[in-house]
Amino acid sequence: MAEQIMATGRRKTSVARVRIKEGNGAFKINGKVIEDYLPTETLRILAKQPLTLTGTTAKYDINVNVYGGGLSGQAGAIRHGVARALVLTDVNLKKEIKKAGFLTRDARMTERKKYGLKKARKAPQFSKR
Repeated sequence: MAEQIMATGRRKTSVARVRIKEGNGAFKINGKVIEDYLPTETLRILAKQPLTLTGTTAKYDINVNVYGGGLSGQAGAIRHGVARALVLTDVNLKKEIKKAGFLTRDARMTERKKYGLKKARKAPQFSKR
């Protein structure tokens, strides 16, 4: 595998375009090192979960372009994209990645605001008189 493989990951309103190629484990998000882009260790662990599970952390260089949503949604989108890209690199990894649930797109979205209400479900205070 000399060329790079591309995959897309999604979560909430975030979309991550992941490019993966053989290398020494560099992980860049929007041109920044992962430590500079994702401030908390929890988000970094979330984004790297598929690599840690398969033991390929130092085998591939990963370049991600992510937009939309907040940092938590972006980290989830990166995880989804990296998992899909790993399956494209090696089909044998699919079984354990799928069992861990990294290939499933988390479809939970914010519920829209309804008219007459303050938020999606919060109603204004009831007044009898």
